[in-house]
Amino acid sequence: MRDDRLCRLRRHLPLKGGDLAQDKRRASRRSSGHSPVKILVLYAHPVETSFNAGLHRTIVERLSAAGHEIDDCDLYAENFDPRMTRAERLGYHAQRAPDDAVAGYTDRLRKAEALVLSFPVWNYGYPAILKGFFDRVFLPGVSFKLVDGRVQPTLHNIGKLAAVTTYGGSRFRAMLMGDPPRKIVKRMLRATIKPGAPVSYLAHYSMNLSTDQTRKAFMRKVAASMDAF
Repeated sequence: MRDDRLCRLRRHLPLKGGDLAQDKRRASRRSSGHSPVKILVLYAHPVETSFNAGLHRTIVERLSAAGHEIDDCDLYAENFDPRMTRAERLGYHAQRAPDDAVAGYTDRLRKAEALVLSFPVWNYGYPAILKGFFDRVFLPGVSFKLVDGRVQPTLHNIGKLAAVTTYGGSRFRAMLMGDPPRKIVKRMLRATIKPGAPVSYLAHYSMNLSTDQTRKAFMRKVAASMDAF
């Protein structure tokens, strides 16, 4: 199922009445020793007027306001090609080199200290462009290594992970299908990053039946989560 509901971005931005309180909370976190980190935001949606675009904007704005350094990777805007080439597959297990086709993206992933994913769930899976990013960038020598045929995760530079997403259908229906996107974040990616790193998964299910109230409530939830990230 697809969430192709188009909306005006301004209708989905967090309400500003609590900005002062949010500023106080951010100041409190800084004074308590919270250190800003470099965050890679992976965003995958083709429509700039979608609810997902509003979520993405909120993520970047709130993380930036908290003092974090943001590497905002809009896969559609950057025209990322999700297709793994024949040469890439043949050289999949080769040592990584500066002239690799996706070297720029692997460098960005390695330099990040935290990762935030922003995407819709389509047909119970990731958008092809994001799935292609995992296939082409999460490579041996980058996110894991093989030792005697066994996978050893190595993406330990990532000390925190969050996913923000939407589903067209209900959570019950997603559960019947196994909810692969949630499991990949909560299990596979959790096992790939720094051991013990916090992982959160924020999802608005039933977008096909959503209202202004449910979307605004979810936007506030995302804003609060990014403030506390």
